[in-house]
Amino acid sequence: MMTPMSRRRVLLHVGTPKSGTSYLQDRLARNRERLEADGLDYVATRSGDHFEAALDVLGTRWAGAEEQARGQWDELVATARTSRGDVLVSHEILAGAGPEVVERVRGSFPDHEVHVVLTARDLGRQIPAEWQERVKHRGRKDYASYLRTLQRNYGDKPTPFWRVQHLPRILATWGHDLPPERVHLVTVPPADAPRDLLWRRFSDVLGLADPASYAASDRTNASLGGVEVTALRLINLATKERELPRDPYVRWVREGLVKEVLAARSTSPPATVPPTARARVDAVVEEWLADLRQTCTHVVGDLEDLRPVWPDESTTPWSDPDSADPQLVAQRVAEAAAWLAEQAERPHEVPAPALPVPPRMTRLARRWLG
Repeated sequence: MMTPMSRRRVLLHVGTPKSGTSYLQDRLARNRERLEADGLDYVATRSGDHFEAALDVLGTRWAGAEEQARGQWDELVATARTSRGDVLVSHEILAGAGPEVVERVRGSFPDHEVHVVLTARDLGRQIPAEWQERVKHRGRKDYASYLRTLQRNYGDKPTPFWRVQHLPRILATWGHDLPPERVHLVTVPPADAPRDLLWRRFSDVLGLADPASYAASDRTNASLGGVEVTALRLINLATKERELPRDPYVRWVREGLVKEVLAARSTSPPATVPPTARARVDAVVEEWLADLRQTCTHVVGDLEDLRPVWPDESTTPWSDPDSADPQLVAQRVAEAAAWLAEQAERPHEVPAPALPVPPRMTRLARRWLG
């Protein structure tokens, strides 16, 4: 944390996606006032998170959400400038930023000591997790096509996956010209580690003296098996044909039936990297580890956490999600339709929209009133 004679820090937590970022951000939001009292400002926004600000500064199209996000980066920066302590900005889509965006983001805080924080999980878990996440965001590509795309586009013209998951490239872009002690790589612990270990590692970078004393998060991302992801792909194909707008899809599909039906009833094996592709993944990871060791980046955790741990094929044979049992897939689609029909019978009150109060005005008013 900041001392009376030290320069204020801005900590830019830039990803990666599917590395526990939602869990960390939820825990930060639950403890926003406590963190501010302890000298760290997890900047408040009208939505509570930093998605709109990150989308705005990236200038990326996002199914129309970029229009709503216009101006939100400048709003976040203006709010951060009213802070008396260190500042934390956190969103995983920032991992894909290019040099010009990085320059703008870092240049937005000329009076702060810039630190870059990257949370990272092993590639063996990231590859299927990203496919599932893309399907949750209206993706229609089957697993085999997704894997072929990753293999073809690893090099100079990376796919969106590699733009936000290629650890050495992200650290080199965001950490350009920064001292290595200000570039922090936080490794996600193995799957069987204590749930709060990632929070403790992240807190070490933030400078929190007693991380266990902060309110916990019960946030989990809805995890689907191969049958359920295939069912969702079919639903996405149908909604694409009918040109369903983004907002009802988010409300009724991604935030509704995915969580209430597909995740709640998921019993099928999850997607994993096929055995035929694991040697290639291991080779990529070895390249990354060699690069990371040379950069002297500040590592919190263990670089060995980034090595995939493959299931034992003799006890856990690989399950191809593209070959999911058609009857089970049809059953999940039918259950989803029944849930939607049930929701349609219920009254849904839509509250009148409230005018958002800029967070910096809220903070200034709180200080003025004591």
